[in-house]
Amino acid sequence: MISVVIPLYNKEALIGRTLESVLAQSYRNFEVVVVDDGSRDGSAAVVESFDDPRIRLIRQENAGVSAARNRGIAEARGEFVALLDGDDIWRENYLQTQVELTQKYPQCDVFATGYEFIDEFGKVSPLILRNMPFSEEDGVLTNYFHVASTSHPPLWTSIVMARKSALEVVEGFPVGIVSGEDLLTWARLACRYQIAYSRRVVAQYYTPTTGPTREVPADLRSTNDAVGVALIQLAKEFPDKGVKEYVSFWYKMKGVINLNCGLRLPAFRCAAMAIKFKPSNMKAWSLLILSVAPDFILNKFLKK
Repeated sequence: MISVVIPLYNKEALIGRTLESVLAQSYRNFEVVVVDDGSRDGSAAVVESFDDPRIRLIRQENAGVSAARNRGIAEARGEFVALLDGDDIWRENYLQTQVELTQKYPQCDVFATGYEFIDEFGKVSPLILRNMPFSEEDGVLTNYFHVASTSHPPLWTSIVMARKSALEVVEGFPVGIVSGEDLLTWARLACRYQIAYSRRVVAQYYTPTTGPTREVPADLRSTNDAVGVALIQLAKEFPDKGVKEYVSFWYKMKGVINLNCGLRLPAFRCAAMAIKFKPSNMKAWSLLILSVAPDFILNKFLKK
């Protein structure tokens, strides 16, 4: 059996369609564990309106998305845990695609599929994957960190299914991290387990383009953030997995975010860290130069 784990927080307007996409799956042997993480809207009531014995609603005080996912994993009764966020949707053949991967690649413990992006206006954007190690529709993702450093994320919460035992070994999702907690979990899994991947696009990642914006979290402005520190430790523990390239990618990404927010010093420090772990990272070198460039040059770049 597959346990579908859905963390839920203030998604009253969207959780209904997410659950409908699960109940419409062609593969039927599953349970749904919804963990309401202290929602203050009618999210839980929407879940309770579904009359299906496979759905279990668990309530907890607000503790963050990682804690909610971890609670769902702990409560899961199936051998496999399929993760799904409360605003994303699956096509009807999603779980069947995952089951086929488990049958074709029994040596793997992590399974993932293709997906596409969709915004609140229904505009769909394709997933871009570069440097995949196979040309067929599916295969084993033997170079996860290289693909993740040069593409859209090959792993994302709503298209990952893993053996519950594997998620337990990596201790699920780290609690207390504001940004990148899921990326760290994927990295820990990729270092220890094989990943079977299907290019088949069977899920939609909801990426709204409007709404309130947040300030850049403090951990993104620092080169001593929890995700970066943990990734560096993984690079030391697993020197043959290519984690160093991903560490460089992480700090380059942080640097770009800071530069776009006008935070020059954090951008410079992040660029320097990116270069340290991959001296050939030309984007990091460009970021380093831009972080100290005159305003008229930086503004011209940002406009582009």
